[in-house]
Amino acid sequence: MERIITRTAPSVPLLPRRPRVAAYARVSSGKDAMLHSLAAQVSYYSGLIQRRPDWEYAGVYADEALTGTKDSRPEFRRMLADCRENKVDMIITKSISRFARNTVTLLKTVRELKLLCVDVYFEEQNIHSISGDGELMLTILASYAQEESRSVSENCKWRIRKQFENGELANLRFMFGYKIEKGKVEIDPEESAIVRMIFDDYINGMGGSKIAVKLKQKNIPTIRDGDWNSERVIAIIKNEKYTGNALLQKKYVTDHLTKRLVWNKGKLPMYFAEGTHPAIIDTKTFERAQKVLKERRKICGAKGDTHNRYPFSRIIRCENCGKKYKRKAGNRKPAWQCSTYLEQGKAACLAKQIPENILYEAATDVLGLSEFDESIFKEKITEILVPEFNKLVFVFCDGHLVEKVWQDRSRRESWTDEMRQAAREKVKGVKEQWR
Repeated sequence: MERIITRTAPSVPLLPRRPRVAAYARVSSGKDAMLHSLAAQVSYYSGLIQRRPDWEYAGVYADEALTGTKDSRPEFRRMLADCRENKVDMIITKSISRFARNTVTLLKTVRELKLLCVDVYFEEQNIHSISGDGELMLTILASYAQEESRSVSENCKWRIRKQFENGELANLRFMFGYKIEKGKVEIDPEESAIVRMIFDDYINGMGGSKIAVKLKQKNIPTIRDGDWNSERVIAIIKNEKYTGNALLQKKYVTDHLTKRLVWNKGKLPMYFAEGTHPAIIDTKTFERAQKVLKERRKICGAKGDTHNRYPFSRIIRCENCGKKYKRKAGNRKPAWQCSTYLEQGKAACLAKQIPENILYEAATDVLGLSEFDESIFKEKITEILVPEFNKLVFVFCDGHLVEKVWQDRSRRESWTDEMRQAAREKVKGVKEQWR
């Protein structure tokens, strides 16, 4: 008997799924006016999406006081993670410059989202990234946005350098011991007393770590709610601004994309301006403190400024506590450890140390080199993040990230020939004592 198959159409038509729409907002300054603008953007986009019955609200991602030339924005990264997990179908943002001013970052992100079938709508330019000519228009307009960013950066640099030439303080917003409002510098009575105590204690023999412990025991707050440590104390001791004078242009920004601040070691002129603001410490006290600092460095064997002595200096950041990693050598092979762990112990930060050879191997691998090249490393890598045990995240200057996982070596593998020989001699010595 022949089989008969009858197709029955559904009686109730299936409703199409509403697209899940999110928005991205950003401001590049932490000033009150900018934060008010960010709040207004969040409110605007929340209302815009929720008023559309054909859209499903997927939230607003908002970064405050973060530049669009970098890809280290936490909310931006969270938004991309949600897109990869198929939680968002469309993103609305005000303009290309709000989304990203780095052309490479913009195109890389848009292309990835396009592969995930996520559309990005730029209101100001009226462009949908998923449309046929969307990428071409974005390439052209993003190049303009990046060039605009470079132009603004160069104008800001020119203005600040002119202020330095005229002996004026520029961009001085936070300094322990002072109140700084609208460019006017005034002494803070309570904090200035602490500054004088720090100088007196240091000159009278206390080290930076002991002074930091003393300040913590007295529950004295720092600027921006940080922790007192030896670095903060020594930074105060070395800061000539407490004498009422200022050495200007000690640091400078390398470029408009990374906005990395580096120490000025002769590349740009520096200017010493006298009497720029009220003094907390007299010149004689400051000079005595510098003499003590110099003598202690000689005793400890320090060889000048160690900030950029090694390729990884001030590059590795602990995502657990936010502090930089420091190099330690001692009797064993060199390794890098979180500064919080070194100064306050495991109770303050649980970060593991990273063997230096692992850093060299990982950096060489992510750069696609046959051997480590410091100049290429500094040219391409802006930061190394340590989010968890045995994981490194390399942040490239163009904004993209590369994760690298490393394995702990066994205790047997970590022993060098010198260490084994030293252990044999120690055992031999003990045996001879018992004969």
